[in-house]
Amino acid sequence: MAEAHQAVAFQFTVTPDGIDLQLCHEALRQIYLSGLHSWKKRFIRFKNGVMTGVYPGSPGGFMVVVVSYMSYSKYQQLDPSLGMFAKLGQHIPISQYMSTDSQRIVGGVLVGTGLWVTIIMIMRNVLKCLLSWHGWMHARHGSVSWSARLWMILVKVFSGRKPMLYSFQNSLPRLPVPSVKDTCKRYLESVRPLMEDEQYERMKGLAKEFEKNLGPRLQWYLKLKSWWASNYVSDWWEEYIYLRGRGPIMVNSNYYAMDFLYVFPTNIQAARAGNAIHAIMLYRRKLDRGQVKPIYLLANKVPLCSAQWERMFNTTRIPGLETDILQHMNESKHIAVYHKGRYFKVWMFYDGRLLLPREIEQQMERILADQSEPLPGEERLAALTAGERTPWASARETYFSRGKNKQSLDAIEKAAFVVTLDDTEQCYDSNNPVKSLDRYAKSLLHGKCYDRWFDKSFNLIVFKNATMGLNAEHSWADAPIIGHLWEHVLSMDPVKLGYEDGHCRGEPHPNMPGPQRLQWDLPAECQEVIQSSLTVARSLADDVDCHIFPFSDFGKGLIKKCRTSPDAFIQIALQLAHYRDKGKFCLTYEASMTRLFREGRTETVRSCTMETCAFVRSMIRDETREERLMLLKQAAEKHQNMYRLAMTGQGIDRHLFCLYVVSKYLGEDSAFLKEVLSEPWRLSTSQTPVQQTELFDLVKHPEYVSSGGGFGPVANDGYGVSYIIVGENLINFHISSKHSSPETDSHRFGTNIRQAMLDILALFQLDNKAK
Repeated sequence: MAEAHQAVAFQFTVTPDGIDLQLCHEALRQIYLSGLHSWKKRFIRFKNGVMTGVYPGSPGGFMVVVVSYMSYSKYQQLDPSLGMFAKLGQHIPISQYMSTDSQRIVGGVLVGTGLWVTIIMIMRNVLKCLLSWHGWMHARHGSVSWSARLWMILVKVFSGRKPMLYSFQNSLPRLPVPSVKDTCKRYLESVRPLMEDEQYERMKGLAKEFEKNLGPRLQWYLKLKSWWASNYVSDWWEEYIYLRGRGPIMVNSNYYAMDFLYVFPTNIQAARAGNAIHAIMLYRRKLDRGQVKPIYLLANKVPLCSAQWERMFNTTRIPGLETDILQHMNESKHIAVYHKGRYFKVWMFYDGRLLLPREIEQQMERILADQSEPLPGEERLAALTAGERTPWASARETYFSRGKNKQSLDAIEKAAFVVTLDDTEQCYDSNNPVKSLDRYAKSLLHGKCYDRWFDKSFNLIVFKNATMGLNAEHSWADAPIIGHLWEHVLSMDPVKLGYEDGHCRGEPHPNMPGPQRLQWDLPAECQEVIQSSLTVARSLADDVDCHIFPFSDFGKGLIKKCRTSPDAFIQIALQLAHYRDKGKFCLTYEASMTRLFREGRTETVRSCTMETCAFVRSMIRDETREERLMLLKQAAEKHQNMYRLAMTGQGIDRHLFCLYVVSKYLGEDSAFLKEVLSEPWRLSTSQTPVQQTELFDLVKHPEYVSSGGGFGPVANDGYGVSYIIVGENLINFHISSKHSSPETDSHRFGTNIRQAMLDILALFQLDNKAK
């Protein structure tokens, strides 16, 4: 009962002398501080909304324009209101309420404000026109034309000063809709190396028929949407590719990010969690205050869209019978923590401030020391998020819509993010590098299938030996967004926050209220649904074959000496490795971003081209080194050109996808679109970019290299490959496939990738040139 008494702010007793109030001053103090924190946050959001809404204008610019206009009007003896008050005076007795001087001041401010807004709109639209030009992407590396230099100067002039994360959103151009003719032409070109002559001629006929008949009609609707919506692709992509999928999102959609490869800052699980959680909350605070810097290309000249950052925190994917929805809370002051089958709610603020790392460690220590048993069904509850979506939606409506189950589920779904204090040990083991990294990747990707809340925007996983990682849900944003957060966390943890004797710096709080254990009442029927979802999830997880290997023979530095794009080099090596692995080419997916445009997400680079296939065949046949180098150069140039087209809105697959969606809305069937969208991606690839290179000095501290992250295979008989180019001398590969496929073997493919990289580099004979 003592805890119940402490939970109320006041008590009162009715006596003959009146009402005796017994106030709890500490509770009232916490209420005051909490309210103060909320109002500060609202004010900051309002201020940031104003600042980004008028960007590239600023309050200082407003004062300059208004004062300059008032001074000019006074000097020229002009009416600063431009006759506005004279006209109003004919209908409204203004002179009764305002003197002549007041009218002059108010009129000058109003007209000056209008002039300021006009200048902002002109600058914004000029910048939008400038950012619509992508000629700079076609310049040779190291050489810049005069037109590109002039363009960069103009972009700098019209970009304003000190932009915040969302400052450029209104200045970014809309994603253009390619012509049906161009898309069909590029599609046929992309599938030519994968089809026999008869099959290709048939597909060519379907494409021409579509281009002539149904295509123009569908294109008209798509054009209309592109004029009306901010982005003609992104909302349909989110809904139909992610949220309407009824299969498990674990493995099939969610992806993971790993810890440092060689650095182990501490072996105390609670301490690592304390620093990591604090760093994540600091990032959220910077995000709320608009202090995260915009992401640029071309030496901080070309801004990228920042819309995907909006739902990083306080976001959960809510299951539905036919389609899921993304629930985003404006604010959340707590996190949810899972440990040994129990769920806890942990407040992140006390005394009106964010908890310090040592205080968060203290809360994690309390959870780790808790010896209570999981409630019936609680331990494997998260398996519902790992299985099929429809059973989870039905169970949520039936068993979690009222009472303590609803309250506890709300605590998880409305948390800033979820933390799992894992009871296993994972890390890179130099004595057993292959198995240790493979086991580590599988743990992050799916774990035990019930110890990650896969619906959450992301889960922080801290293992028993203090290694950590992330598991992220895919629908709300793409991997580079969560990668930006993870770079911040890894740079803060060992250096800026640091440890003392393995513990977080600072002292525990003597009066900190402990974590709140979540309560559940799960009937036997609900537990049966949980077990059914777990069976589906385990079958999927056991089938995943993961292989992670650090390729340290050479890296970006040596590839650049070959005067070849590192990404093109790796993509061509993947094609060579795949051909050696399976003896054939396949439709290949490489993710490219379209964030040069407002609300852009991704586009596909179909990296299996005629030029690449010609080079691969030359490596199989007995060709001369000179012939192979010539074909390699052609393949690399082709890949770079396709990458540019994808980034600048001239890709193939998103356009065809949207045409297909329109056809379904109109009730029209297209044999061409149906075949195109049913083709499997047997090789799905993605590069994890390092976006904040200034955070890591890999020259002085080469040990601070990240392992990157990965994802599950897209096709049952295919490979998923993620790679991260770290520094100048390391490339980490993450390979996934399915044990059930007789055609695939992740370790065999990894061996082929390594050999392909070495064989391509050998063509350049860099050792001979150095001599």
